[in-house]
Amino acid sequence: MRRKVAITGIGAVSALGVGMDALWAGMVEGRSGLGPIERFDPSGFASRLGGEVRGFTARDHVPKTYRKAVKVMARDIELAVAAAAEAVADAGLVTKAGAGDGAELTYPAGRLGCQIGAGLIAADTTELSIALTTSLVEEDGTERFSWARWGSETGAEPGSGGAMVNLQPLWLLKYLPNMLACHVTILHGAEGPSNTLTCGEASGLLSAGEAARVIERGDAEACFAGGAEDKLNLMAMARMHLAKRLAATGDSTDALAFCKPFDPSATGGLLGEGGSVVILEAMDEARARDGKVYAEVAGFGAGQSGLAMAGVGDGEPPEVNEGLVVAIEAALADAGVRAGDVDAIVPAAMGVAWLDTAEAGALHAVFSDRLASIPMVTTRPFVGECMAGGGALQLAVGAKMLSEQRLPARLHGSNPAEGLDAGACASRGAKFRTVLVCSTSMGGQNAAVVLRAANN
Repeated sequence: MRRKVAITGIGAVSALGVGMDALWAGMVEGRSGLGPIERFDPSGFASRLGGEVRGFTARDHVPKTYRKAVKVMARDIELAVAAAAEAVADAGLVTKAGAGDGAELTYPAGRLGCQIGAGLIAADTTELSIALTTSLVEEDGTERFSWARWGSETGAEPGSGGAMVNLQPLWLLKYLPNMLACHVTILHGAEGPSNTLTCGEASGLLSAGEAARVIERGDAEACFAGGAEDKLNLMAMARMHLAKRLAATGDSTDALAFCKPFDPSATGGLLGEGGSVVILEAMDEARARDGKVYAEVAGFGAGQSGLAMAGVGDGEPPEVNEGLVVAIEAALADAGVRAGDVDAIVPAAMGVAWLDTAEAGALHAVFSDRLASIPMVTTRPFVGECMAGGGALQLAVGAKMLSEQRLPARLHGSNPAEGLDAGACASRGAKFRTVLVCSTSMGGQNAAVVLRAANN
């Protein structure tokens, strides 16, 4: 018999604040964290609203001895580091980061793993611009970019230094996707199985599935799992605009008017930054140390579909995301439950009609007519599109729903398609035994996790 896996700690960083309590309070109150983008001037873009984490720095979430390392952390890394610290504290674990001299660790280093989802980290445009300006050469009165100067130590002007001089020596370490897990493992002394998953919005759930498998087969007692990503920067905004994913907000300040999960008329979503890291533990170990259990990770499934970034906005969307059907059915089978046992669903619901239509088709294929009576929980209207952090935030919310036995509020700028319980509503108490969390992605990766209530 395989080991049961529990979620014992939840860390979250989102536009609603730092910590799961901040995220949950905002969702229960029906309070969105979306608003005008202030970190940079978005006036050159049609979409100018998003979900910022204001006043945030990872320096507030690492030991004093590690604060210098924050200088080589991209925003994505900082989000993951803070979420991991929150998760450790919430779970009541003693790790290397918080252990004093002679303190006994909850788990030996080799029995603590880490699987974290990451995205395409956008380089800081100011850093790049400084390097680019010293890589120009003049020919016939016209300046052009020179690859030779870009790779040399000699700039366009004497003594100015080329690009390689103007980029800090550890520049690349800020932008490697595996650096989210790297810093978390170094801080907490996690020397067990470690991996980085880069599968867009599905990354957070895929990381949780892999972490659960690591524990189930006995290769670790506990693992960090989740994902984080920052999409509120110039390069990411440009990419997402070209991918036809964003709503054209203009100068409007009413973010909710553009948040329309599962609405066929939706013109796009709004970007955000954030993510979640949870602590997964072997259930028997968690019980033995009297740790609280939010939920059991009862089943996991993954699937690949033909949906890809290039298709968004081009022609009619597929009626059914077949890869998501595969993922959900695999997760249900893995958990030993049927579609009729699911009490609530936390879907991706990205507010991008092209992707939402196919996701809704997959849910209809699995749940048939019963889908209309299954309450859904949509996270994007609260925190924006956090990509690799999106699925992780969904997982955190699903676990909290089971722990609190409550359906958070839903926000919606219009109305979802018929046959879906995804429209605006207030929070209410509920009796949940089984919750499905699922996500598709721009690249066609799909993931599903079945969470089961833990009888604490």
